[in-house]
Amino acid sequence: MKIEYEHARNRHSMDGPAVAFPYLRRCLPDSAQSLIDVGCGTGTWLRAALENGLTDVMGIDGIIAPLDQLVISPSLILQRDLTVPLNIGRHFDVALCLEVAEHLDKESADVLVGSLADLADTVVFSAACPGQDGQHHVHCQWPVYWQGLFNSHGFACDDAIRWTIWDMLRVEPWYRQNMFVASRDPQHAGHEKRIPAVLHPELVRQPSELLKWIAGGGMPVAWYLSAPLTAMAGKVSRCMHRPTSHD
Repeated sequence: MKIEYEHARNRHSMDGPAVAFPYLRRCLPDSAQSLIDVGCGTGTWLRAALENGLTDVMGIDGIIAPLDQLVISPSLILQRDLTVPLNIGRHFDVALCLEVAEHLDKESADVLVGSLADLADTVVFSAACPGQDGQHHVHCQWPVYWQGLFNSHGFACDDAIRWTIWDMLRVEPWYRQNMFVASRDPQHAGHEKRIPAVLHPELVRQPSELLKWIAGGGMPVAWYLSAPLTAMAGKVSRCMHRPTSHD
């Protein structure tokens, strides 16, 4: 699957991972030493993991960032197709997959979650919600959708981490909005509280910004094709039900 994506166009820095990882570390098993980041981008979270005491890290991405954009050694990153099962021949204590799943088609969603479940017993996950701006966002879902997929693989989910980092301004707002932790727990998988759908204020568009974004082509092509018919149907309905005045 070919994905058009440029790492340099995104507002990612070391700042967010560096600030958030110490708090994320508290959500991980105390014995955790190995971590794999699926969709690692420029390696910011891998570097934060190393700086917070994890000693064995690896990254995987479908599109390898240019060398001058990487913040870790390129020897730590493998290029793999994320739409097929990731069979790399080893297990990790923790897997990260942050703001990646929305770039893959719907048909690849359970494949990705299955790969993460095979790679580690603890998964830190986030994915863009419906309407969230970004490059090649083709499958945006609320966290509860992904929670259901993790449940089907025997994982229970908890979103305490996002409330811990919710007000940390140096952490990118999409992480603060979407992040949760899935842990292998077949006994409780599917019986835990459903993760609520919330929008972070920093990602909520003002009406003028929203109109500019729509006019600039921010919505999927299917929306633009259906919008005129939907708008016309709504206009006709309003006219038909408009109150009439009587002399």
